[in-house]
Amino acid sequence: MSAESNQIISETDLIGGCIEGDRKMQYELYQRFSPKMYGVCLRYAANAEEAEDLLQEGFIKVFRKLASFRSEGSFEGWIRRIFVNTAIEQFRRKTYLQPITEREEGTIEGKYLSVLDSLAERDVIALVQELSPGYRTVFNMYVIEGYTHREIADALGISEGTSKSQLSRAKLILQELVRTHLEKRKKVP
Repeated sequence: MSAESNQIISETDLIGGCIEGDRKMQYELYQRFSPKMYGVCLRYAANAEEAEDLLQEGFIKVFRKLASFRSEGSFEGWIRRIFVNTAIEQFRRKTYLQPITEREEGTIEGKYLSVLDSLAERDVIALVQELSPGYRTVFNMYVIEGYTHREIADALGISEGTSKSQLSRAKLILQELVRTHLEKRKKVP
């Protein structure tokens, strides 16, 4: 192993090399950020195959837009935003939202109890993947990414009320999925 391969490449050198088309730098960028971005993709995807497609599409966009990175804020944050937007774009192409009434929303919100803390991260991701694409997208944007309902509504082309109802329904469904998952775990010796 050469001394050069032990050196950590700075973000500035990495970005510059990628912009110049250096395949080694592009590979390094992919290696450095793909594990975390795959996690982002998994949260929005229905399954591992769809997450891999999002990962590939996201990195294509990262490499195409790299010259526009202004070094304002975190590079990882900039990449993450591209991946979240890629997932949102995929969702919008499919449009899965199903509105529920305000009466249903109040009932759902009243029943929701958070028990996700007792599950391993991989279990939570698997349960979130069981949500329909509409519920999963709004849940991830609100709970994981920290978007407001107004921002979600603008990004997905829906009303704030629909965003709220999708989140409420997602919470109710997750509550049931978690309960079922925990009951199954108790039965296993």
